[in-house]
Amino acid sequence: MLSPENVALALSITLLSVLPARGGEETASTPRRSGSASASHAGDGTAAGWPFVRGPHFNGHSNETRLADSWPGQGPPILWTRELGQGYSAFVAWNDRIATLYQTSSGQHVICLDADTGRTVWQYRYDWPYEPAGVYPGPRATPTYWQGRLYFAGPRGTIGCLDAGRGRLLWQVNIRDRFGTSGTDFGYSCSPAVAEGLVILPVGGAGASLVALSAQDGSVVWKAGEDAASYTPAYPITFRGQRLVLGYLQNALVCHNLLTGKLIWRRELSAGYDEHAAWPIYREPYLWISSAFQGGSELLELTGEPDRPLRTVWTSRLMSNDIFSSVLVDDALYGFDLKEAQAKTHRPSRGQFRCIDFLSGRVNWSIGNATQRRELASVAEDAGRRVGHATVLVADGKLILMNDTGELILARATKDRYEELARVTILGGEICWTQPALNRGRLFVRNQSRAVCVYVGDLGQLSRETLAAATTAAAVPQSQYVDVAGFLLGVEPEYAFDLPGANWLWRWFFVSLFGILGLSLLAALAAKAILGRRLSAEASMRLFFLLAFVMGMLGTTVVSKWTGEFVFTWPVTLFIAFQFAVSELRWDRRDIEHHWNRWRARLTGLAFILCCAAYFLLCRRLSLVFEWAFLCGFAPALPFAMAATQAFRSARWRFAWTIILTVFGFCSFYWSAAAVLWFKG
Repeated sequence: MLSPENVALALSITLLSVLPARGGEETASTPRRSGSASASHAGDGTAAGWPFVRGPHFNGHSNETRLADSWPGQGPPILWTRELGQGYSAFVAWNDRIATLYQTSSGQHVICLDADTGRTVWQYRYDWPYEPAGVYPGPRATPTYWQGRLYFAGPRGTIGCLDAGRGRLLWQVNIRDRFGTSGTDFGYSCSPAVAEGLVILPVGGAGASLVALSAQDGSVVWKAGEDAASYTPAYPITFRGQRLVLGYLQNALVCHNLLTGKLIWRRELSAGYDEHAAWPIYREPYLWISSAFQGGSELLELTGEPDRPLRTVWTSRLMSNDIFSSVLVDDALYGFDLKEAQAKTHRPSRGQFRCIDFLSGRVNWSIGNATQRRELASVAEDAGRRVGHATVLVADGKLILMNDTGELILARATKDRYEELARVTILGGEICWTQPALNRGRLFVRNQSRAVCVYVGDLGQLSRETLAAATTAAAVPQSQYVDVAGFLLGVEPEYAFDLPGANWLWRWFFVSLFGILGLSLLAALAAKAILGRRLSAEASMRLFFLLAFVMGMLGTTVVSKWTGEFVFTWPVTLFIAFQFAVSELRWDRRDIEHHWNRWRARLTGLAFILCCAAYFLLCRRLSLVFEWAFLCGFAPALPFAMAATQAFRSARWRFAWTIILTVFGFCSFYWSAAAVLWFKG
């Protein structure tokens, strides 16, 4: 029985399409041939499919034609949806197959799916999970399809080749073990670039900034360079008939002969740590590069002159690309100009989607608020006013955009103005940082929990049976996206991945000690003075613990908003939970043997462990990657916590001694954690 949504979709399709369904329904296991009816809207792109993360031409362009010019009100048909584990790997597509990388608790996998049904064809496990509780869990790189084989790269440096038909391993090598790597501290993320029978990879090892392996057996064909790598894959190009390969490395842009590895030219970019993840754009003889961290962009011209191989055409502070690359259509660049130090996992990224002139750098149009902080509004309210941080594909004169809040947008590729054709939320509620793939009118999108196949082609190309089985975006499990950081942090640190400096640490310490702990103590003493004997010393101490715990949780939000600077007070909450847990321990055997005391101590210990786990996971969710240091301060603080507990039970001035020892314990806890940060930094 058809659902009401399917009936509505079928009616919309009937009204929109005047063409009858073409050809019979093909089975999921039937390979598509370039001459089949299903290839009619793909032109000569069916054979190529979408074999690389940036498509068949390494530039985000698809050969597909006859895509839909608009979508029904409920969005384009959803052919299938399936759960998929962690990872940022995109899909590659060939014939009626797609493949990607993902991870579960059992490990990292390469998985091949039937493109029409989402059914698993095969999967291959190649490693244990990568940072499953980290900020960026799972594999980053996208596999590459070439001549019946799949080439993949794992975040720990595993490079492998599989038979694309059965998933059988043909060869495997670990580039970190073999060459040594540098510049990819957030995990190896470079998708293998395969050209002329070579698998070319930025590595960053000594004498191996770029490495070319044989696509047949993984043997080393050439290696060259001394530069640290980064996160942009190698880029094969042709200049004046010569096959070259570009390496967009950490501090240099390099060009090598693709077949021999001979260095053609090298251009130094920067010094120290620098990150490059976005793809350059090449149209002979011009090469456009974009930097993250508000670094802007630059257009270069390849001259072929030995003494001056590159000429700068223009530089601009505009069009800073980070994890999403721009595309070139005719003489216009389309992409998201990121206006912050780095993209965030916990909220939409800030910036503007722009169209700029390729040869001059002049802005044609921009859309969006570069500094706006807000939660995701409704689609109707937002339509036409914001694109957001979005991946960009080009096909059939259109831009297919997937932004980081899970909205799929169709726009006209025109440099005169932003012309939106349709939009729908496909994967709402989670950050989407994965490049979609397009093949046979099917767009394959995913996030950290599921994959979806969206049909964006001409609806007349699908059979009635396929249309009847399709669903809508409303049937895809989604949730409303909430800006957690804007609510909890008050003020975000611009460089969340940098370790806090001395100024930050001292400021946090004084606010925590004199602000949080001091005010909590004064409140407890005031309550004791007002209530007198009705509030015992033990109750006063518990009130102090409760106030400090709550104020430590709220302090980061309240103090940061009040001062306009990021102030981290959650370590107070951690320490108070630890101090309370120690105070609940029973040192006297008679107390231990009492049944209730045993269970109270166990429950307190469990609550403390849960508090630490919640702290760690929340900090990870908010990209505060220095949180682990404050979990290392309990051991130095333990003697003071034990002494404070004993003093409260036996000392004459027990309240005063307990407070003094608690202060010493916090100082020991805090500065031992700071020492760990400085040592690691």
